[in-house]
Order: sequence, then structure tokens, then C-alpha cells
Amino acid sequence: MAAREIYWHLPGFCYFRLLNQVVINLMKDYPDAFREGYRIGSVYGAFPGAIWNGGRVVFGITGKSEIESVLQIYNKRGIPVRFTWTNSLLEEKHLQDTYCNLIMRLADNGLNQVLVNTPVLEEYIRREYPRFPVISSTTKRITEWGGLLGELEKDYFLVVLDYDLNHDEAVLKAAEPYAGRVEILVNEVCYPGCVKRAEHYTQQSRLQLEFDVNTGFPCPHKTGERTFEDCKRRPSFVSNREVSELAERGFVNFKIVGRGMPQSFVEESYLYYLVKEEQQDFIRGKIDGLMQQFRSAMSVQRRR
Repeated sequence: MAAREIYWHLPGFCYFRLLNQVVINLMKDYPDAFREGYRIGSVYGAFPGAIWNGGRVVFGITGKSEIESVLQIYNKRGIPVRFTWTNSLLEEKHLQDTYCNLIMRLADNGLNQVLVNTPVLEEYIRREYPRFPVISSTTKRITEWGGLLGELEKDYFLVVLDYDLNHDEAVLKAAEPYAGRVEILVNEVCYPGCVKRAEHYTQQSRLQLEFDVNTGFPCPHKTGERTFEDCKRRPSFVSNREVSELAERGFVNFKIVGRGMPQSFVEESYLYYLVKEEQQDFIRGKIDGLMQQFRSAMSVQRRR
């Protein structure tokens, strides 16, 4: 493994908050069990019910005190919370949304980040919340070098690579001068070259805006519950060996996919990428034990 630090961006800062807390704490308590030089670069996602959210719909609502609590979980450890403000159907009228602006005000500390894909929201955030690093989202579905170069030449903090370019050597070679600002999705579950992906993002954006909890997306490629082992057989999958090789070339930001996936998928992804192979059973046991302890403690609290 390269001596340079490698930054991992984890899914579900709200939905997977317990798992994320456990893994982050274990990285501190058992550093020798984790791969050398690995750091948590951010934890991404959205609070339930935020209409600016995109990519994967999240229904519900989170109160002010809980928003502050979740932000504190990560920020007190120096880890940015990254908001997936990637709803592709946003218009000017949505910019004054009370809930989303409350979230932004509470998180406006110079550490937290935003993912964007629409000019109308990006311009609003840059104007009203200039302390947030702005990241170009993979939901833009940029699949050729010219478009990617255009993003890299802008002042984005990071640009997330489309998964179909993960092994495009011509694109990776051309991107090397910008490698430190490229983020690579390592475990994407979607079908390679999926012509429905952009349509799916649009549908998820519409559901988030309309709070339509009962409408699914007729994915032509989904045949059952997706597992991490299935993911490893996808052409876009980036193995640990390839992570190491990419890091040697300067690509040091890697994103673990998991929003909308079962927690078991996310846990197995963490174990594979973050933990030394010979320590994975040990850390798996620690994760499962601590998760159970937390659940038991929360159950007792609710009964009081």
C-alpha cells in the first residue's frame, strides 16, 4: 500500500449512523487491524425528507435537535458530513425550502460538504453558504473525457467519476494531473452502461419532491437482492489491489456505495476495503457485538 493517505467516503450518515460510529471507533481503537494510511474523508447522504436530496430517495423527517446530534457524531471526530443535494428537478421555487435551509445553517461550520448536479442549486449554495466545499456528483452521468475535463477545470472540491469510467485507462491517464480531485466509486451495483440510470435518478428526484412513498422503479436488470459478492463480479468493481495501484497514480479519494442497500452489503464493503484481510473476522465480530450492545441500550432507554 502506498504511504500516502487514502480517503474513504462512506454512505448513510443518518441511516447507517450506528454502523458508521462503530467502524469509526474501531479504526481508532484497533488501528493495526485496518489498512495503513486509510482515513474517513466524509460520510454522505441526507436527512429524511429533504427535497434537495437526490440519487436515492429518503422519506421522513428529522427534528432540529437530532440534526445537531447527528452532525456532532461526525464533526467532533473531524469527519465532514456530505449532503447529497443532487435532486435533478429542482427549480428556483425550491431554493427557499425551510427544512433544507435549516440543515445548511446548522451544518455551516466550514467542515461539511455538498454534492450538486444542478446549476440552480449550486449557484444558490455558493452564494448563500460559501463555506461549503462543493463536489460535482456522479449523478450528472458524465461518461466521456471531454465532459469530465470540463468539470475538473471548474473549482469543484472533488469530481465523482462515473462508474463506467472506472477502468477506462485512456480517461484515467488523462485525469492523472487532476487525480487528487477525482473520487472513484469502488463498489457500484448498477448494471454496466445502464441506459436507464439517468432516468432512475430523475424518477428518484421526482419521488423526493412529491413524497411519493409507494412508487418503485422498474429496473430491467434487478433480479433479486444485490450482495457484495455479486458486486465484486461487476465490470466497474475496483478491487483492493486496484485501489493500491490507483493510489500510486495519485487517485486517493474512494467512495463506498451503499445508500438504499441492505446494511449487510455496507458492512461487507467496509470489511473488504478498510480492514486487513487477516483481521476481517475479528473486526466483524467486534462490529456485530457492539451493534447489539447499542441496540440493547437504546431499547432500554425507550422503555424508560
